[in-house]
Amino acid sequence: MSNDSSAEPAAGSSGSNENVTKIEPIRMPTIEEMRAQEVWNNCAVKSVASGVMGGGLGLMMGLFMGALDNPIMHDTMTGRQQFVYTAKQMGQRSWGSCKTFAVMGLVYSAAECIVEKARAKHDIINTAVAGCVTGGTMSARGGPKAACMGCVGFATFSVLIEKFFDRHT
Repeated sequence: MSNDSSAEPAAGSSGSNENVTKIEPIRMPTIEEMRAQEVWNNCAVKSVASGVMGGGLGLMMGLFMGALDNPIMHDTMTGRQQFVYTAKQMGQRSWGSCKTFAVMGLVYSAAECIVEKARAKHDIINTAVAGCVTGGTMSARGGPKAACMGCVGFATFSVLIEKFFDRHT
């Protein structure tokens, strides 16, 4: 008799243990986890959190874009003047971007949450409506035509992003 590892399993045995799946028990959420979930399901909380995160993103983008601005009179400025000019540009850009992205995040999140709760569905239509509301709101100062173009543009952008990340099935 030889100890061959390729020997057939004995009759009645299940063979290798590779195909056996381990079943994990279901863990129920705790009271604290359920309360935290309820807080995050509140549209006001979602909207404010999105506004704060959007503001932070806008602040970082403004700092980056402001640092890339070159003064027109680059040759006539001293090093100190260039530094001061760049710092002012970064501050102005970052504050403007911060406000824009904060409003955009707040409006989009609020619109999507309200539409989702009203329709009681989580689908791509909520994304399109929220994008339309956000785009229309952000470009409303330009008049009705600009608001319509903003609505269509932001709704299209929102739907494309959702399709790209494939959040909705």
